[in-house]
Amino acid sequence: MTEVIPAILEKDYPEIERKIRLVESYVNWVQIDIADNTLVANTTFLDPESYSTIIHLGGGQARPPRDHLNLELHMMVKDPLKYFDSFKKAGFKRFIAHVEGHGVEDFIVKCQENDVEVGLAIDGPTQIEKVFPYIEDIDVVLVMAIEAGASGRPFREDTISKIQTLHSKFFDLAIAVDGAMNLENARRVVAAGANRINSNSYIFKSPDIKGAIESLKNIV
Repeated sequence: MTEVIPAILEKDYPEIERKIRLVESYVNWVQIDIADNTLVANTTFLDPESYSTIIHLGGGQARPPRDHLNLELHMMVKDPLKYFDSFKKAGFKRFIAHVEGHGVEDFIVKCQENDVEVGLAIDGPTQIEKVFPYIEDIDVVLVMAIEAGASGRPFREDTISKIQTLHSKFFDLAIAVDGAMNLENARRVVAAGANRINSNSYIFKSPDIKGAIESLKNIV
């Protein structure tokens, strides 16, 4: 079964929380995308402290702790270390920085020292070979199937060959794909060797959230 990770890219925390509520019963991980207009031309919600209150509803009504739900941070920023400590304190358990950013080696070491999962994302236009030097030290590669920075951009056909190359050279590597992950494109990337689908629009624009997630999970 394919692992499905809903991806949330928003400028306002209430919308982030609303979307988490929509999917929390159906998945184990949710990806939060952040951007600060340094690596990509976009700026998102960047306050990590808000996530510490995520187990509460508006008006102060408490909810049970989400023992099963984990948050991963997709850091579309040039300096991922700038945000690491504060988001780690907020409870994020997986950190994915871009190989196109600064201080990649230092970022990986920081994650290892703090006992969190570490991944590298690679943008659509970047050659896949750029992640090869880091594979032995990371838990996942996140292949962007679009040009990073915003939802709704077109699927890049070279994504398939990137995944095939990764899968053939590093058979046990976790390969996630993000961007334009509708059911058709998700089937293609899973066939190429991906085992995680990070999806935004296909899930959150669906009238049947659970059904959309299940359809992605059942890709073989």
